[in-house]
Amino acid sequence: MTARSFVTAIVVLSTAGVLAQARPAKPGANWPSYRGPNGAGVADGHALPAAWDVPARKGVKWTLAVEGLGHSSPMIWGNQLCVTTAISGKADNSLRIGQYGDIASVEDTTTHVWKLICADKTTGKQMFERTMHTGVPKIKRHTKSTHANTTLATDGAYMVAMLGSEGLYVYDMKGTLIWKKDLGVLDSGFYMVPEAQWEFSSSPVLHEGVVIIQADVQKDSFLAAFDVKTGKEIWRAPRTDVPTFGTPTIHRVGGQTQIIVNGWRHMGAYDFKTGKEIWKINGGGDIPVPVPVIGDGLIYITNAHGQASPIYAIRDTATGDISLKPGETTSAGIVWTAPREGAYLITPVLYDGVLYVCKTGGILSAFDAKTGERLYQQRLGKGVAAFTSSLVAGDGKVYVSSEEGDVYVIKAGRTFELLATNPLGELMLSTPAISEGVMYFRTNKQIVAIGN
Repeated sequence: MTARSFVTAIVVLSTAGVLAQARPAKPGANWPSYRGPNGAGVADGHALPAAWDVPARKGVKWTLAVEGLGHSSPMIWGNQLCVTTAISGKADNSLRIGQYGDIASVEDTTTHVWKLICADKTTGKQMFERTMHTGVPKIKRHTKSTHANTTLATDGAYMVAMLGSEGLYVYDMKGTLIWKKDLGVLDSGFYMVPEAQWEFSSSPVLHEGVVIIQADVQKDSFLAAFDVKTGKEIWRAPRTDVPTFGTPTIHRVGGQTQIIVNGWRHMGAYDFKTGKEIWKINGGGDIPVPVPVIGDGLIYITNAHGQASPIYAIRDTATGDISLKPGETTSAGIVWTAPREGAYLITPVLYDGVLYVCKTGGILSAFDAKTGERLYQQRLGKGVAAFTSSLVAGDGKVYVSSEEGDVYVIKAGRTFELLATNPLGELMLSTPAISEGVMYFRTNKQIVAIGN
């Protein structure tokens, strides 16, 4: 088997003595968590750039250097943009990109510093930074991973940072620590070779004052809910899955709010209030990474590695065990499947009735979201570069980014049309954020704001 993946609460009052109140959302301004509102990866309502050249400074609004390594995407609320980073005590702490199958971990036992960095999204001027944790990482990272993989989540009052084995942290928007919680050692890695540790990568979800954490690890996996104001654990649902690396999605069905999760032994839905299981599927790829994508009554889940790489289109009204039997491709709960067309690392994007799925080697496929009919398949680039960043879309465009920092801009639709290929000039494994017509890319060295 090979793999390329990586991926007692302390309550402190703010200086004013009162906990922050959530500010109202401004349409199109906020990208509050991984892949934006509800994890969809879509931002319409503003014109988005189609062509730029960062090395030539064309289309660049600003850049901000970020020390250390991190795959956490930019989180944006109002004019505030924030990321996390982990700074090694080792001079050479670089990433190894490309299409390879090594499962090895990085040997780095130096003291690391985990930081929260916030800047003005309009100017790039740094607002503040906070040291969240200092110490030797409890779990090693993959050569393509970092110790700051997870993206922050916010509701405009609180910012939630999940550092895996280094703990769960909640700040107000001014950077005051509200509480932190030690969740124990969360050992993410290859389930068949436990010594191959790859680091935690499931981002937190913040919904209606509740923090949701999916922790599928080598031992004692769980899905849990915490009060964002106090850190009190509301419920915990044990899971029996292997280590997975995806982020949950929130979805409301018939008056019930559900938490949708990817997995291998247990893809499925849980009740948001109680943690009770609603439906489940087993099977598929054995290293699940992509986020569940939802639209028009269907839930799209894909994963890969091992014996399978499926795409499932699941009815959001499903209940019980809807796992497919051998030879089946549909059922009462599953509308369509594409058994060998799934993605390993990259979360698809659903946009205007088309589901766009990209594989690690840069093969982009477009499917009719209702029927599963493949509309086209196209290789991006020369087939040499690897792709890790998840897809985003808006303004009639789909954005696909390679690890080498080339961003392919595709015209949205049922036929393939490449609008432009744009260089960032640096390695890029993080997923971009979008806010009010500006795209924010987190490279291995900086944040780059690109706009018309």
